[in-house]
Amino acid sequence: MALSGFMEFFQKGKTFRPKKKFSPGTLRYSLHKQAQASLSSGINLRSVVQLPEGEDQNDWIAVHVVDFFNRINLIYGTVSDFCTEESCPTMSGGPRFEYLWADGAKYKKPTQLPAPQYIALLMDWVESQINNETLFPVSTDVPFPKTFNALCKKILTRLFRVFVHVYIHHFDRIVSIGAEPHVNTCYKHFYYFVREFDLVSSKELEPLQEMTSHICHEQSPPPVTSSTGTSSAR
Repeated sequence: MALSGFMEFFQKGKTFRPKKKFSPGTLRYSLHKQAQASLSSGINLRSVVQLPEGEDQNDWIAVHVVDFFNRINLIYGTVSDFCTEESCPTMSGGPRFEYLWADGAKYKKPTQLPAPQYIALLMDWVESQINNETLFPVSTDVPFPKTFNALCKKILTRLFRVFVHVYIHHFDRIVSIGAEPHVNTCYKHFYYFVREFDLVSSKELEPLQEMTSHICHEQSPPPVTSSTGTSSAR
């Protein structure tokens, strides 16, 4: 599949919620356009994710966090009509993995929720983080907070769980609308990026380990042993 087709797919179609956009003229808008141009050019995805020479790593990560948020929203939008409280009573990735929601506010303790409710809360939370200018500064005159890297790890880990649920429970829908190549490309881009900057742990990546080794053509990370497959979103 041509990457130009991938970009076209993500510029139209049903969206789960309004896109977060960068303001023209800003450094992050320029980086966003640079990343989009590289992606459209057909360059190897492993190369696309690498930090451009002379650029700040936090700016590069911020741009990608927002872009992945937008794309994963669109991917979920293509299956959201089929992801209901009846069909998906838990936020799971097969029988071995279940995610519990905790946000420190309304849900102070990890709570089992239907997948659509979990994902709606997850997206609301991510949106609130990337729209908070103290956490994601708009101006380059404002420094990134010391907690920025840890926050991005948390955001990307939670967004990865949407991939897990969509691939394991709604892949037939993805195939039926002809979106499989586009979703696979988005996943590979996400995977190479988070591995390049060590933003999602091997333990979190485990649910899609077999698929990843197949579509990314590389060895899977070492298996992670744990007493339970249940995870909170903390």
